[in-house]
Amino acid sequence: MAEDMNVTRPSVDGEGSAARRDYVVELLTLLEDKRPIGELRRQLDDYHDSDLADALEQLDDVGRKRLYRILGVERMSDVFAYLEDVGTYIEELDNEMAADVIEGMDADDAVDVLEELDDDKRRELLGLMDEEAAQDIELIDSYAEDEIGSRMTTNFVAIDKALTIKQAMRSLIRQAADNDNISTIYALNGDGTFYGAIALKDLIVARQTAELESLIVTSYPAVYAKESIAECIEELKDYSEDSIPVLGEDDRLLGVITAQDIVEVVDEELGEDYAKLAGLTEEEDLEEPLFKSVQKRIPWLLVLLLLGLVVSGVVGLFEGVVDSLPMIVGFQSLILGMAGNVGTQSLAVTIRVLMDDDLTGMQQIKLLFKETRVALFNGLLLGLLSFVLVGGYLWLTQGNGLVFAFAVSGCIGAALMLAMMVSGITGTVTPMLFRKLGVDPAVASGPLITTVNDLVAVVTYYGLAWLLLINTLNLA
Repeated sequence: MAEDMNVTRPSVDGEGSAARRDYVVELLTLLEDKRPIGELRRQLDDYHDSDLADALEQLDDVGRKRLYRILGVERMSDVFAYLEDVGTYIEELDNEMAADVIEGMDADDAVDVLEELDDDKRRELLGLMDEEAAQDIELIDSYAEDEIGSRMTTNFVAIDKALTIKQAMRSLIRQAADNDNISTIYALNGDGTFYGAIALKDLIVARQTAELESLIVTSYPAVYAKESIAECIEELKDYSEDSIPVLGEDDRLLGVITAQDIVEVVDEELGEDYAKLAGLTEEEDLEEPLFKSVQKRIPWLLVLLLLGLVVSGVVGLFEGVVDSLPMIVGFQSLILGMAGNVGTQSLAVTIRVLMDDDLTGMQQIKLLFKETRVALFNGLLLGLLSFVLVGGYLWLTQGNGLVFAFAVSGCIGAALMLAMMVSGITGTVTPMLFRKLGVDPAVASGPLITTVNDLVAVVTYYGLAWLLLINTLNLA
């Protein structure tokens, strides 16, 4: 860190813990300084690109244009890769500079930037780029959004497996000027097909008299560009490698998936699954237009409306029960709420297991049996508790007879137990069935399961009330 730089050093608060530095505040203070651009550029070299991106987003247009001059094209390429709404900032640059900035990015980041621009601007910038960079961008852009090839980068180092150790080091040094993903070096056959991988450390410490072949791991994991992200993401997560090679159908090395790419893909997959669990068709963000948000939410709401009408219709079938024992309506929300909670818990557990593992038929049966036992045991405990509490409430505070009070509470407890057990089964079976049909299990969303379980709970509750309280005990 430059000695003359005015920064906030870590301090100790009243409780004795070190306070973390706010690098963005430091940067904003530094950028207000009117010292020469060259000096500022040297000081900004001490800060991470992510912090610079955060600071850039807080500047006004005058401050941003000054920062662009300070950073220069090469550093801007690194910083722009961390910006959220990067298209907005690209529009502030003239076309020549914008093309140079995008060209300096990793090809996968460049694709993301270009997707935010209109078609005319995109074509114009591609035409101003170096031919090799444009080809890398078009290669990645040629894959569908759900294919792993759309997430790869062409930032990697590859060498011929026939080289000597000395020749391999020279090739690495030459390529490292343009590619910074050098912790793993990929070895290729003479025809350009993938052969294996070499750890940078192994190459550095190898004796020059050693054979390069002895350093190559030929069983190194790889994926094919046309594979779907959903199919291979779990496999990628299992490998703690800095990068995984992406191959074409002819086994030629096209690019790599870095650890950062894997984290981003997993985060997006989890975000999509979370949205589906909330009954959304896809994720939303804070700045999204009203109509687009409505468009994402309305499909499931329409489905749930129809299911809700079915539940209401079923309740109408038990009007006679309600007329005879109106007090039981007050406990309907208890049964429905607990059944929905259990169903959602089983749903969450099942989806998580299905996402992590490719379960066999026997393992799915074991999961179903486990969730059924858990729901039944929880239902038994809560049913007994409801029996005591509701019975005491009806007897001591509502003035009902002892037999009547505990007969009603017994019906409520039994209905609660049955509804919770059936809901646990429903929450487990539904995502399994969706998976079997080739549908994303997360589509078995919380609102859908809750509505289905409402239907189950209504039938169970009023059915038991009609059977036990009215037809068996003749309490009405």
